[in-house]
Amino acid sequence: MTRRFPGVTAVAEVDLDIYPGEVHVVAGENGAGKSTLMKILYQVERPDAGQIYLNGEPLSFHGPHYARALGIAMVHQEFALAPHLSVAENLFLGREPLRFGFIRRRRELAEARHLLEQVGLNLDPRRLVASLSVAEQQLVEIARAISFNARVLILDEPTATLTEQEIARLFEVIRQLTAQGVAVLYISHRLDEIFQIADRVTVMRDGRVVATLPRAELSEQKLVQLMVGRAITNLYPRPETHPGPVLLRVEGLSRRGLLHDCSFEVHAGEILGLAGLIGAGRSELARAVCGADPIDSGRILLDGQELHIRRPADAIRAGLAYVTEDRKREGLALDLGVDQNITLASLPVRLGLLLLRRERSVALHACQRLNIRTPSVRRKVRLLSGGNQQKVVVARWLETQARVIFFDEPARGIDVGAKAEMFALIGRLASEGRAIVLISSYLPELLNMCDRIAVMREGRIVGTLSRGQFSEERIIALATGASEVTIP
Repeated sequence: MTRRFPGVTAVAEVDLDIYPGEVHVVAGENGAGKSTLMKILYQVERPDAGQIYLNGEPLSFHGPHYARALGIAMVHQEFALAPHLSVAENLFLGREPLRFGFIRRRRELAEARHLLEQVGLNLDPRRLVASLSVAEQQLVEIARAISFNARVLILDEPTATLTEQEIARLFEVIRQLTAQGVAVLYISHRLDEIFQIADRVTVMRDGRVVATLPRAELSEQKLVQLMVGRAITNLYPRPETHPGPVLLRVEGLSRRGLLHDCSFEVHAGEILGLAGLIGAGRSELARAVCGADPIDSGRILLDGQELHIRRPADAIRAGLAYVTEDRKREGLALDLGVDQNITLASLPVRLGLLLLRRERSVALHACQRLNIRTPSVRRKVRLLSGGNQQKVVVARWLETQARVIFFDEPARGIDVGAKAEMFALIGRLASEGRAIVLISSYLPELLNMCDRIAVMREGRIVGTLSRGQFSEERIIALATGASEVTIP
């Protein structure tokens, strides 16, 4: 397979074999060509050269509808759901069960419930997709792919927003499918899950395949070196920090139905983790503190002074920042340039006029500081890799001189090299005396990066652990309510 775009060859003479009943992981950094290759297989992208064979028969190009009819289904990294429709309507969009020209809603709901059960998602299929969390939407996407009775199932970063329990459930579903002879092509940046689920691993770099090996012949170090072309000695480069006085204190924050009497504090130079299952209220708490969502009661204090935050602009002026978990829908203006995105929250203006030279200078300095790789600061953000997009979001908040920064799933959907850079950046910001709140569903990130971890369950903070108390078992017990855990 070969696919060229103006100025770049995204996929270069790639050969790939996929067998029935296997999980074949395709690994590599952002920009390595993995997603483009998967889109070629799913007939979203037309190849410039090469041939696809299914069961030995050559396939012609007729688009995704044709691919699905042949039994090739794909769950994209970017969601393709209609937010204004219900879960059931999304699952059967374009192929609704009909009788005499009318949609059979009862049958649609019954079949939707069955599909949701298969991916461990317990919710009413009549709910609007817009009301679902990012993790729930991801599971709906997977359920829809399963509904096509696929012989080849392509999963592009399917666990990026899932908790450990949800990942375990997804892996059960994958194993059930492979036991039925389904071939699963699986893209992931999470090294631990690659070794959990893969039968074989193909590593891509710069659009080419550099190796295809059975899982047993790979070590984590060897896999990372194949992916990035160099050794990464520490994925979580956390510097030694010496937390100072309390910078941010939140007291009794509540929002009806979502948050209940939440109190926490974070010190200058400290990294505080927020752990919990999807739906525990971690993102909702961060959004409420930063003015994105209203609160019913509670106090927010910065340096001992109470803040009155009613909208994000109030939080920005006070020195609070929120790096959203969904950078493409909530964090970036995808059709604007890198420079415009970086200055979006702190426009350089004089007498009501935008200073374009100043904007360019600010963007260039930010790109150098954060190592944002782009041929031009005028380049549209949608054309950057996931890791560079994430750095653009962070650069914007640094330009506001934020003293408290909430990072919500900062490593979601970025490759291993970009993750190491992102965590190094978070460590540097803490060492500069900023207060950092790190939200993550991936416990190794919290255990390695944080000074303390606050655990949430059902909208409440149910415990806070100091570094000496860290353990996955204790965090999971607090997050699930599985047992009483006494914290000395």
